Amino acid sequence: MLLEAREVPLGGIRGMSVHRSLPQRDLPMVGAWCFLDRFGPQVTRMRVEPHPHIGLQTVTWPFVGEVRHRDAVDSDIVVRPGELNLMTSGAGIAHSEYSLGDGPVPLDALQLWVALPESRRHGGPAFEQHADLPVVDLGDGARATVVVGELAGVASPAVMFTPIVGAELHLPAGVRVTVPLRPDWEHALVGVDGAPVVAAGPAVGLPPQSLLYLGTNRDGIEIETRDAATLFLLGGEPFEDDIVMWWNFVARTHEEVEAARDAWEAGAARFGHVVGHADERIPAPPLPHVRLTRRRRRT
Repeated sequence: MLLEAREVPLGGIRGMSVHRSLPQRDLPMVGAWCFLDRFGPQVTRMRVEPHPHIGLQTVTWPFVGEVRHRDAVDSDIVVRPGELNLMTSGAGIAHSEYSLGDGPVPLDALQLWVALPESRRHGGPAFEQHADLPVVDLGDGARATVVVGELAGVASPAVMFTPIVGAELHLPAGVRVTVPLRPDWEHALVGVDGAPVVAAGPAVGLPPQSLLYLGTNRDGIEIETRDAATLFLLGGEPFEDDIVMWWNFVARTHEEVEAARDAWEAGAARFGHVVGHADERIPAPPLPHVRLTRRRRRT
């Protein structure tokens, strides 16, 4: 099933737009992956002021540009292309993200969220950065950088809490390769650059800003290129539960979301204080006038 990303103008203090591939109305998750934005390619000035998260891990994977990350566990680092930023919120954390410099700069990156399982979502916050990630040789010059989780027996050093894979695939022009998959997991491919053709039953072209859901029961997927292409592979064990997701929160009930929102607005210690910031922060939007319910897949 081929799904197109929708453009989401963030506006306001962020002043930028993104293309959102997850969640989709019919597909809220792929394994534990529950959110995927691509911010770029564009020339912009990113200023994402301190804001909160619960119940998730943020995975930041840049293609172009550098982003300064600061958070409430005293992290203050710059993430660059080929490096992974992984932040685990647990029960609560706050962070900010700024592009470097005072003016617009070229930026292009993926921002993904991974839902935390019951066994970890109430724990403490954490942050890690990895600049040396393992690579799987797919043959004919094609390679897969294992960003998180495991692919073909090769594991990323990133600490994850569910069986999962996130990998950037680079394919040169004029090749046909098979990417190994676990048949008990579900998978999806995200188009980044180029126009590869994926043999998912009938052959499917995968343009940038689109997501091809592959489902389960596949031990591999064949990809063919005419020109060089970059894709991102998402996958993992089907998640243990349906989730409630609103704003920056991943929870299980409306009441959990409401309590987190109230705590953020009250300046509660639950989210800590982002290093290097004063009182600037992104206020929480009002809750909708309906009860938040769990997101259930329709495919």
